[in-house]
Amino acid sequence: MIAELTLILALAGAAHASAVIPDLTDDVQSQEGTLYARGTAALDKRDWETAATTFAQAATLKGERADAALYWRAYALHKSGRREDALQAIAALRSAYPRSRWMKDAAALDLEIRQASGQAPAPAAEGSDDLKLLALGGLMNADPGRALPLIKQMLARSPTDTVRDRAMFVLAQSGSPEAREVLMQMARGSADVETQIAAVRYLGLFGGNDSRQSLVDIYSGTQNAEVRKGVLTALMVAGAREQLAAIARTETAPELRREAINQLGVSGARAELEQLYQQDKSPDARRAVINALFVSGAVDQITALATKETDLELRREAVQRLGLMGKETAPTLKSIYASERDPRLKAAVLHAFFVQGNAAALIEIARQEQDPERKKEAVQMLSLMQSKEATDYMLELLK
Repeated sequence: MIAELTLILALAGAAHASAVIPDLTDDVQSQEGTLYARGTAALDKRDWETAATTFAQAATLKGERADAALYWRAYALHKSGRREDALQAIAALRSAYPRSRWMKDAAALDLEIRQASGQAPAPAAEGSDDLKLLALGGLMNADPGRALPLIKQMLARSPTDTVRDRAMFVLAQSGSPEAREVLMQMARGSADVETQIAAVRYLGLFGGNDSRQSLVDIYSGTQNAEVRKGVLTALMVAGAREQLAAIARTETAPELRREAINQLGVSGARAELEQLYQQDKSPDARRAVINALFVSGAVDQITALATKETDLELRREAVQRLGLMGKETAPTLKSIYASERDPRLKAAVLHAFFVQGNAAALIEIARQEQDPERKKEAVQMLSLMQSKEATDYMLELLK
């Protein structure tokens, strides 16, 4: 009788999938977020090839961050010396997302690449300000003392966003103390919030103790949430794990606290995240830490939480993240399923296998499970999987 019920459910799977399995769009968004975070972490480590590959994978999902992924792929390709590939990535961004907010950054990067390769600027970039910035970029490398006053003049006369960002990029690339001081002044005192956020972002590229302390001071000195988020991202780029952890411990605004924790994950600060998890007992903070550990690729820590955490909801969070960390987590998930009695945790394990595309694990459960509801869930998921193993099992049920 159970076999008949499961077969009927399998044949009608598409009609009832939403009752058992979360919207698959959520999985795409989750996968995109994971790839984007790992690409960002690779950028922080200057692992350009890994970053370019990971952002390419994120872009193919065509999610909310596809345009940003294409931009950062181009950036990573440029940094690795693959300039033609970088220009192709920018062209793909322009073609697929002509209204993207990343178009301005892409235009600036296009100019940088063409200047570095000795090419003429692209036709769309042949305005007088763009040509001046190309010249200033070269002058900044050769004679910063002469270039810096010119860049300051350009920034002082209300430039367009493209010119402003390009000028800041030139400053950040120079790495000189004088250039850093100009960015610090803009990041601390700009009346224009967008300009302040842009300066904060480029200040993070400098790294070093002076830049980090300036970013912390900016964070403490403003109540603007967007500026503070910009500072958190800049601290991550600057490798300021200690400062991020301090903010995560003391920030009272939930959204900013989650952002600080997330940036710790992107920066790979596993030890700091483990310590924060032990110190902070609030469920919201601990959920944020679990997600950050997942972003950092901390399989061992997520496994420990999935198997030992006493809070049921937090265990479910950890189990769900294990499902997104690759099929190597399957033995742990099988062990959890076998030893756990709570139906919600069992359901979380089933969904983890589904997200992995692990038909073999779901078939094993479907064959052994005595609970009709759990068996239905496993077969339902198999009915939605396009794999030979799942199809063969459906045919097995028909027999």
